[in-house]
Amino acid sequence: MNCVITPNSPKGGSKNKFVVFVNKIKVQSNKVCYKFFCVKTRRRARAMERRLRRTRSDSDRKVWVDKLKAMRTLYEEKNNAYWRSEIAASKGDTKRIWRTFKSVLGDDSTADTDVYTADDFASFFKEKVEAVRASTAATPLYDVPHRLTPTMDEWNDVTTEEVEKLISSALNKTCQLDPAPTWLVKDMRGLLSPYISMLFCKSLTTGCFPQEFKAAVVRPLLKKTGLDASELRNYRPVSNLPFLSKLLEKVVQVRIQAFFDSNGLMPSMQSAYRRFHSTETAVTKVFNDLLLAANAGQMSALCLLDLTAAFDTVDHELLLLRLERQFGLRGTVLAWFRSYLSGRSFRVILSSSTSSIVYIVCSVPQGSVLGPLLFIVYTADLADIAEKHGVSIHAFADDTQLYLHCRCADTMSAAVQLEQCIADVGCWMSANRLKLNRDKTELLWAGSRHSLSQQGRCRPVLQLGSDTITACDHVRLLGVTLSSDLSLDRHVSTVSTSCFYWLRQLRRSRRSLDAESAATLVHAFVASRVDYCNALLAYAPKVTTDKLQRVLNAAARVVSGTKKFDRGLSQLLHTELHWLDVPERVTYKLGVMMYSCLHGQAPQYLLDFCQPASDVASRRHLRSSGRRLLDVPRQHRSTFARRAFSVAGPSVWNSLPDYLRDPAVGRDTFCRHLKTFLYVAH
Repeated sequence: MNCVITPNSPKGGSKNKFVVFVNKIKVQSNKVCYKFFCVKTRRRARAMERRLRRTRSDSDRKVWVDKLKAMRTLYEEKNNAYWRSEIAASKGDTKRIWRTFKSVLGDDSTADTDVYTADDFASFFKEKVEAVRASTAATPLYDVPHRLTPTMDEWNDVTTEEVEKLISSALNKTCQLDPAPTWLVKDMRGLLSPYISMLFCKSLTTGCFPQEFKAAVVRPLLKKTGLDASELRNYRPVSNLPFLSKLLEKVVQVRIQAFFDSNGLMPSMQSAYRRFHSTETAVTKVFNDLLLAANAGQMSALCLLDLTAAFDTVDHELLLLRLERQFGLRGTVLAWFRSYLSGRSFRVILSSSTSSIVYIVCSVPQGSVLGPLLFIVYTADLADIAEKHGVSIHAFADDTQLYLHCRCADTMSAAVQLEQCIADVGCWMSANRLKLNRDKTELLWAGSRHSLSQQGRCRPVLQLGSDTITACDHVRLLGVTLSSDLSLDRHVSTVSTSCFYWLRQLRRSRRSLDAESAATLVHAFVASRVDYCNALLAYAPKVTTDKLQRVLNAAARVVSGTKKFDRGLSQLLHTELHWLDVPERVTYKLGVMMYSCLHGQAPQYLLDFCQPASDVASRRHLRSSGRRLLDVPRQHRSTFARRAFSVAGPSVWNSLPDYLRDPAVGRDTFCRHLKTFLYVAH
């Protein structure tokens, strides 16, 4: 609380009258804290104020001012301590730290859904799925082909230790359908784990998923921040499932994932919901291919496909056929999945209203543990279609990217080739009761500026039936803005704009935070955006990285509470905050990614870029191959190729000292020593 004391001398009044203007900090969750710790101090201040009004003496005025200052100091201390503890407890939980930050700002605004009822949302979600299935009903169902694969017809037993470990690692999220809060189950896991493991073993051995676990509570969530909250189509249904239901799904997911991985059944170019895979690795792979094509003087056509209600329209019978014919699930295992998919239902809960029950005939639940894995299985055949047409593919869940490279003179034939591939993809989706959303499909022709100038502004379009897909100057690929000239200036500008917005919000609440809490929020909302996919900025021009450096400089001032023109910024960044500059952060990311590749902690499509140095390369470095040097292709050292991960990554790795390339160095030790090395070298 800020108390400003100013003298007031109204006509006919005493010069010793004072008026107190109180600017209240927006606080909501910490009212209890104030009630218990500040009531006594406030009472004393008010008592002295009443005494001053009676006596109007200078001594009482001084005592009153001292009491007000003490009250203000106490309020600020309690306020800072409260938010410091809340923010510290939110580390690692993005959603919780976002809710905490909104509370710091006093912003409890939510999407305006008062115009709709829970039944309105339930009807909309149901009718949307029915409309998609009706639009594909004329296409005969897909005939799932048989493949010779290893089989899995029974489950491994569920142990008490496994269940206890899963419970302890679970998030403290509770569904309204849970009979007990999750935190209580976690506290009592030692007592409950034997009984829960017996229940899970019974479910797996009998091939029956408990009926009580099939009901879900759906909460409508906006697909993206900033969308019109009054439009029903801007919401997606996210299922909130019982805790034990998700726990059982996790047990199954661990076993199925291990079976798929050990037999190489997962699609290699699908990066969603898999260990060591991420949006960052997916973007790195696609951008690497585009850069190498531009280096060879080629143009690249990149098409981003979008599906309508992808998870909600998965056909159960086709999914079960795939699990049986293409992924080798048999016997009790397949029976369990059949039971898991059948008889599901949901209710929409909005504020205090609840919709009627909606029974599900298709879909895999969004918000479930097995849903993403089952969707990947369902769409695995897309890679075969792309390969048939000579088109490269990379997917992250339902975000699918198709791209191919060609000479500048062959762009028209490449467009026809891509059209045929997308047409076959559309037919395949229709036969599998999925729907390609052509309105949101995007096309980008990428290459060097010289190649683009030869094409001019009239670049080939895609004709998909009656729809025409025109080429864009830039597209957004998994959070990264790619331009046609493959420069990242537009992406950096977008990131900088977003970061400065969050810094303005942080400045509003900086007075209510200490330095540690401010640093936590800066890392969560600013530094994470600066570092996301920053490996793409390898060998980027200084004018590009300087934009992000200005973001870090402003963030450092927010954390430290200094002003724009205060001196000593470099000392603040490096000595006090221990932050690397942007070029060093890029090198750090490349070094960590290369470490992950060499230790088998990265996708195979990145591991392929890490080839040991040949004997010639070893002699060129005047050291033996025991230094773990990697081969940097000599023909790929031009402007475009040196930015590609397949060249920049090995180059950075070879530039590191020998002790960092030691195979015995652990990951945490490597990261710590790498940061120290970059800090000293800078």
